[in-house]
Amino acid sequence: MKNMKRNVQQGFTLIELMIVIAIVAILVALAVPAYQDYTIRAKVSECINSAAPLKLGVAEFRMTDGVNWPTAEQAGVDGVAGESTECQVWQYDAASGAITVTAKDTVGVAGVSATLTPSDPTAENGIINWTCTNGGSVELAKYLPSTCRSGGNT
Repeated sequence: MKNMKRNVQQGFTLIELMIVIAIVAILVALAVPAYQDYTIRAKVSECINSAAPLKLGVAEFRMTDGVNWPTAEQAGVDGVAGESTECQVWQYDAASGAITVTAKDTVGVAGVSATLTPSDPTAENGIINWTCTNGGSVELAKYLPSTCRSGGNT
């Protein structure tokens, strides 16, 4: 008998490679929009976190004064966020001590803002808790951190 050798397949066929590429393309098409939302949310979070010095100034004045919220000058608020690359403006309400931060349009979407509202320290044993809420439109709330979407403490 002659030596009969079986042809052993070496590598993948073209159709198998095309199926794998199609599966990867579908996964990428699903992942990219979710990743874009995540990156925008991270930039907005940076904007909110950049208001920490303002929160400290407001809280420190209120704890020292005991009665009044500081004016913008006393809190060190100049109205424009100079230190954050993602934050466009900080607005301060001297009547309530609330700080509203608005992200720049460069984060990927325009008009995302959050309001940080302090609690009354006399009602909470001298402790000021900051509550973060959506300061802009409802459609843009998905770009806020989860604590701001649900009105949680920061």
